[in-house]
Amino acid sequence: MVSRLILSRIVTALITLLAVSVFIFWASEVLPGDIAARVLGRFATEEGKQVFRERLHLDKPVYERYWLWLQGTVHGDFGVSLVNQRQVWDVIAPKLRNTLLLGCYAFVLYVPISVLLATLSAVFRERWPDTLISFFTLLGLSAPEFVLGTGLLITLGVAIPIFPVMSLIELAKTPFETIRTLTLPAITLAIVMAVYAIRMLRGSLIEVLDSEYVRMATLKGLPRYRVVLWHALPNALVPTLNVTALNLAYLVGGVVVVEQVFAYPGLGSLLVGAIFVRDAPVIEAIALIASGIYILANLFADLMGVLLNPRLRTS
Repeated sequence: MVSRLILSRIVTALITLLAVSVFIFWASEVLPGDIAARVLGRFATEEGKQVFRERLHLDKPVYERYWLWLQGTVHGDFGVSLVNQRQVWDVIAPKLRNTLLLGCYAFVLYVPISVLLATLSAVFRERWPDTLISFFTLLGLSAPEFVLGTGLLITLGVAIPIFPVMSLIELAKTPFETIRTLTLPAITLAIVMAVYAIRMLRGSLIEVLDSEYVRMATLKGLPRYRVVLWHALPNALVPTLNVTALNLAYLVGGVVVVEQVFAYPGLGSLLVGAIFVRDAPVIEAIALIASGIYILANLFADLMGVLLNPRLRTS
C-alpha cells in the first residue's frame, strides 16, 4: 500500500515537472525584445543577427526549440548562455552551490527555532511565553526581508561588529570564516521562514493537545514532556510540512532581496541579471531547478506526512 502510494506520488511529480517545463520555456520565449539584437548590440547587422538566430535555433518554431531544449535537459545539458557563450551549467553551478550552502545553514537554524518556539507557545498558551512569542512572530510577519536584514546588518555588523557586513563567500579561507560570512543572511532567512511555521505549528499543536488520545495519555500518568514530544508533536507536524516545502523553494529561488542586502553571490541574483539581459537558457535552467526542488520538497512533505500520521497511511 505504501509503495504504491510512493510510486503514484513520484509519477505525479514527474508529470508536474514536465508541465512546469512547458510553462517555463513558453514564458521565457514571450519576453519582449529581440534576443539577437540585445546580445549582439545595437550596431549588429541584420546578417549577423540572422546567423546568430540560426546558430542557436532561434529561427525554428517554438515547439521544435522546446523539444531540443527538453532533450538536452534530460541529459543534463542546459545549453549555452547567450551572453558569454559558456555552458549554462558552468555559469549557474557556482551560484547554485552558494545558494544551497546558505539554504542548508538557514534550514538548520529554522527547524529547531520553529519547533521549540511553537511548542512553548502551545504548551503555555494564553500565558506570558505565548504572548511574548506571538508578539515577536507578528513583528517578524510584518517586517519585510530587507528591513530585517538591514536591522541585523546594522546591529551585528556595524554597531557590534561580530559578523562581516558583506557576505563575500569567495573570500572565506577557512570553515570558521565561511560560517561567519553566512550567519547574518542565514539568520535573516531562518526568521523569515520560522514566523510562518511557528504560527501554523502552534495552532495545529493546540488542536492535537486538546484531542481525546492526548488526554487519555495524560490520564494514564505519562510525563508531560513525553505526551507532547511523542504523542502530540508528530501529528501536529503534518500541516507544517507543506509550509516547510514552500520554504525550501523560497531558499533556492526567492532569496533575491536577502542576497542584495548582504551582497551574497547566489542563484537569485543570477536570475535577476539573466532576466535583465534576456539570457533565456540561463533563465530556463534556474527556473527549472527551482521548480524541481520545490516539487521534490512537496513530495518529501507528502511522504513524511503519511509516515508520521498512521491514519493517512490506512486511508
